[in-house]
Amino acid sequence: MAPQILPFSELSTQQMYDILQLRSEVFVVEQDCVYQDIDGHDDKAFHVLFYDKDILVAYSRILPPGAYFDELSIGRVIVKETYRSQKLGHELMKASISFSLKTYPKSMIKISAQQYLIKFYESHGFVISGEGYLEDGIPHIGMRLERH
Repeated sequence: MAPQILPFSELSTQQMYDILQLRSEVFVVEQDCVYQDIDGHDDKAFHVLFYDKDILVAYSRILPPGAYFDELSIGRVIVKETYRSQKLGHELMKASISFSLKTYPKSMIKISAQQYLIKFYESHGFVISGEGYLEDGIPHIGMRLERH
């Protein structure tokens, strides 16, 4: 399964629908979190999509420096529940990090990680930055991936 990485302007209507459907399925329904998912940042982002045939099974968005944080940011990292046993989250992060570092070679990457995923992000080189906080009622922590 190879990722597609597209700017907002190149997403098809079906791809955007698939993205919003998966984000709602995981973040709103599965995590029981009512929040404003459509936040006005999608049009500035690159979208990383992993499809299994015609089903979007993993997704993230990459926001350029200044769009969300001062730094480059990877967010909305999700894998469809029925695909999590396939380690797609790691493939998704590898693709997202690789693209980010090639596209924005001078920027450090900052993420807002759900705290239960700290070890997952640490396995990709991220380190904790700052204190934990609540975001939409879910414990989060800032993490950074420094350039080497």
